Amino acid sequence: MKHKPLLLVLAMTLSGCNLIPEYQQPEAPIPQAFPQGAAYGAPMTGNSAQIDWQTFFKDPALHRLVDLALENNRDLRKAALNVAAYRAQYRIQGSALFPELGVDASGGRSRTPADLSSTGRQETSGDNSLQVGLTSYELDVWGRIRSLDRNALETYLASEETQRSVRISLVADVAVAYLTWQTDRQLLVVTRSTLENYRHNLELIQASSEAGTASDLDIRQARTLVDSARGQVQAYTRQVAQDGNALQLLLGTTIPRDLPESNLDGQLLTDIPAGLPADLLQRRPDIRAAEHQLLAANANIGAARAAFFPSITLTAGAGTASSQLSGLFNSGSESWSFIPQIHLPIFTGGRLKASLDYAKIQKDIGVANYEQAIQVSFREVADGLAAMGTWGEQLKSQEDLVRATDEYTQMAQQRYEEGVDNYMTLLDAQRQLFSARQQLLTGHLAKFTAQIQLYKALGGGWTETKT
Repeated sequence: MKHKPLLLVLAMTLSGCNLIPEYQQPEAPIPQAFPQGAAYGAPMTGNSAQIDWQTFFKDPALHRLVDLALENNRDLRKAALNVAAYRAQYRIQGSALFPELGVDASGGRSRTPADLSSTGRQETSGDNSLQVGLTSYELDVWGRIRSLDRNALETYLASEETQRSVRISLVADVAVAYLTWQTDRQLLVVTRSTLENYRHNLELIQASSEAGTASDLDIRQARTLVDSARGQVQAYTRQVAQDGNALQLLLGTTIPRDLPESNLDGQLLTDIPAGLPADLLQRRPDIRAAEHQLLAANANIGAARAAFFPSITLTAGAGTASSQLSGLFNSGSESWSFIPQIHLPIFTGGRLKASLDYAKIQKDIGVANYEQAIQVSFREVADGLAAMGTWGEQLKSQEDLVRATDEYTQMAQQRYEEGVDNYMTLLDAQRQLFSARQQLLTGHLAKFTAQIQLYKALGGGWTETKT
């Protein structure tokens, strides 16, 4: 039974102690249901996770642009490379669980002068060896290496979730950027049309002034409208160009010239149900990433605890050695070595205790980050539900306002031409109509943006499957 101690050590190594604290998922610090009330509308049933982005976006142009972004965006590419890097780090850390074997070969010759030789004669000696060895292999009796391996694994898994989060944000950003670009293009069209109307009115007022039926004040007021509209045309021209640049950056390539036209007045997006707040824990990649980071911090506590216990390191080798290279494989040239080493920390100046305290603090920070991610997601969904519960009626009101203001402007134009009202009435009506049209377009954009942000906040359905 002389091998019993060795077998005991091997059994302890294989089974190992686990000093990682038992993980308890923190309770979600949010209500069990999303807010309800006048701002939120009637709750919808269903699962948003079952709605992929190809179904959510009904617009063919958006489909094409999102596909381009998923293929070419540099942020997404960097996120994928980060995942690959953390995967490699996990493999590096995992290799410490296994012994490292290597082959070492050495050879040398030395000459000793006669006056330094113990024999009084000049001597020449040689040393040649070939060994297969086990180099400083740590027996993971207390689970320190396994704790570090678990930390690397959880960090790698967190990077995968972060990549998914980047993909979600990219798809949402592309959609918002495209719709912003399209909205500003329409605003530019409306502004140019308004400018032409203002110029036409200016010509009419100038003719009326020559006939003595309009004053210089009317002319200056009409010219003020023209100058203001000219400035807005340039502002929207600049904004459209900048919108295109922003979209192109997200795509990682140029905007296709043959994009199909989008109808901003149509149903470009699919309505989505919110589900329950608890579903966010499984759907949101940023929440899952925060939990993996928490698990990684929890594993570090196990490694810090294991550092208080003795560490056992094995170094061994077997091979052949000879003073002559030709004698390496002769009978009797065999050599071996076995050097076990145990290290017991006795006094470290408080370093080990401080390391354990630091690991525990990092876990507490991980808990706070995890809970904050949950709270932020709940607020984002609640805000999105409030937006979707109110924007529909607000846009209907804005559409009614545009129709009413358009009718009012036509009446004011007719009454001015008939000499019933002065130019100030027509001026005010034109200003209101232009503003109402602008607000309607920006309102549609705000609704689309809110709907996209809600789908993003719910974390569902963002797949890479192409249509």
